[in-house]
Amino acid sequence: MRLVLIAAHPLLAAYFVIKLRYVPDPAVPKRYNELFLWRKLIDRNPLFVTLSDKLAAKAFAKARCPELPIVETLWSGNDPAAIPDDLLAGDVMVKASHGSGFNLAVTRGTPSRAEINKAATGWMRITYGGRHGEWACQAVRPQILVEPKLRLGGDDLPTDLKLHAFDGSIAHCWAVDRIGNRSLTYDANASPIVTRDSYCPRDDQVLPDTSTLRSHVREAIGLAARLSRGLDHVRVDFMIADGRLFFGELTVYPCAGYDTWSNPSISQNLAQTWDIRKSWFLTAPQRGLKRLYAEALRTVLDARAP
Repeated sequence: MRLVLIAAHPLLAAYFVIKLRYVPDPAVPKRYNELFLWRKLIDRNPLFVTLSDKLAAKAFAKARCPELPIVETLWSGNDPAAIPDDLLAGDVMVKASHGSGFNLAVTRGTPSRAEINKAATGWMRITYGGRHGEWACQAVRPQILVEPKLRLGGDDLPTDLKLHAFDGSIAHCWAVDRIGNRSLTYDANASPIVTRDSYCPRDDQVLPDTSTLRSHVREAIGLAARLSRGLDHVRVDFMIADGRLFFGELTVYPCAGYDTWSNPSISQNLAQTWDIRKSWFLTAPQRGLKRLYAEALRTVLDARAP
């Protein structure tokens, strides 16, 4: 199976080696990044498509945590030219439902309608996720959506909290200020961890640890535990605006599976916490060669478990 997977996906295997500097084992994954490669190649959980869809993920989060504020969808559709003009005259975010980085901030009519239409039309033509094997993103039906623009961060608060969650267990919370390019990582008890991340790698990019921030982290930990129930792993993202937590998104392939930290214990803890025996592939009935592989992998994982 190891040879079959590498032979069938040589570009993904090669990019993995270039990016992370070691040869992966996609058949019996052990390290954190290997587990993501395995997920991309093997685990076809149908729910991943829902979670990867920015519109559908809102409904999923609302059903599980009704009290969690969710940014209103002011408009959605397939044709950006159909966005009402009065919406684009205010302060809004124009986004695409099917990929990362497809967003445009609109402030009092700027950028122009023509620029918005051009950008959004381009997003609709892109099948996101193909380069790195993020199959669930490729399966999302592309749509354009318009949301109110939030006033993120401020007063030494981050703009985003991103929590790695494993069927109700939290490994850590990454607090990132995308306006000030600062970050801080917390453990599952809302205590800071000494580490730097790939987004803010320098020591002078540390976000201040405050009691207010810790309070938000503790709230996010409780919500992420509920949102991740039944999922072997998902990154749960929140936004902080006007001193409140808002639902952000549910990320199945964070950083396309290539994320790293300066402290090796971070990735080690993630790998130890992630039990792929709870994955869809190893809990749903499989047939043929997939069934034989699933049985063999489960046997190896059971023997490896403490």
